[in-house]
Formats: sequence, structure tokens, C-alpha cells
Amino acid sequence: MGTLIFSATAILVVMGFTNHTLWLAAVAVLFLYVRYGRTGGNASAASSPGTPGTPGPGAGASGARPDSSYRAYRDRRDRQARWERRYRRERPLESRRQERK
Repeated sequence: MGTLIFSATAILVVMGFTNHTLWLAAVAVLFLYVRYGRTGGNASAASSPGTPGTPGPGAGASGARPDSSYRAYRDRRDRQARWERRYRRERPLESRRQERK
């Protein structure tokens, strides 16, 4: 993904010698990649340092502290449960048919 972004940026810079708007597009592409591409949309959690007694954001497989990743998991789980309750409420026949399978 990073290679594709950097090659697209290089192309925009080379083409930008005749059209300076493409320079702005190259800067925008790099900004979006740095802001959302490397961190998965959570740039503030990845850039905040850890407290002295705990490992920093680079520790662990997910790159985040266990409490924040569990909180994100709970939020996703609760959002999914709300969606499923709404689906069952709005489509009772379909939900009953799916439960029989």
C-alpha cells in the first residue's frame, strides 16, 4: 500500500511541474496516507506516548494498549448488537426464517 501511495505521489509531483494543482493533490495524498493509512484511522492513539510504567503504543500485536483495544472491541460488539436488534424488530419474518436455518 505504501509503495503505491509513494509512486502515485511521485507521478503527481512530476506532472505538477506544468500544473501546480497536482502538487496540492500530491500533498493531500501524503497527508491522508500519514493520517489514516498507516494507523488504520486512529492516528491519535498511535501518536500518544505511553506512561513511564507501561509499554508504549508500539508494544503488542495491535499497537495499542489492551484497555483501548478492548474498549474498541466492546464498542464494535455493542454497535453490532444494536444493529441486530433493529434488524429483528424491523424484519420479524426474515429474522425468524434465518433463525430456523
